[in-house]
Amino acid sequence: MSRSEDPKPSHHEHHHRQAAPEDVPSAVITVSDTRDLQTDTGGRLVEEMLIAAGRTVTGRRIVKDDPAAIRDALAAAIADPRVRAVVFTGGTGVAPRDVTPDTLEPELERVIPGFGELFRMLSYEDIGSAALLSRALAGLRGGKVVFVIPGSRGAVRLAMEKLILPELGHLAGEARKTR
Repeated sequence: MSRSEDPKPSHHEHHHRQAAPEDVPSAVITVSDTRDLQTDTGGRLVEEMLIAAGRTVTGRRIVKDDPAAIRDALAAAIADPRVRAVVFTGGTGVAPRDVTPDTLEPELERVIPGFGELFRMLSYEDIGSAALLSRALAGLRGGKVVFVIPGSRGAVRLAMEKLILPELGHLAGEARKTR
């Protein structure tokens, strides 16, 4: 089987996906000191891909590369009863201003390590060893799913097509479960 062919989901996987909610209303937040809603091509692509997949976008906004602003944006999205998932783009590299993962990881109740691991593996297939510079991550907070991905259109497309859209319903369903 070639890498591009996905194996068929097992009965177990199929059962979970059938039980997943139909829609997962999502907030899109871009972290950038230089972008606005018109020049934010990464956040716009997240929004477009969610809508094309039949998902609701509750809003899209830009926040500065500032820990307090990033935390406030997460808190506002989590407090919105319509929101089931939050997708952050930008600020995931290793430059001093890239503080999104450092700010959000401690805010998560549970980290989903496989998301970042798979994102970097898939990125490596596309861009080689530069993939190690990405600090993409995902986790759960308040019964909602939070994704943190790079802001470039290539990275957004990869994360959305290969990881977020295929698993969004499943993750949102699991996030709502209680013990």
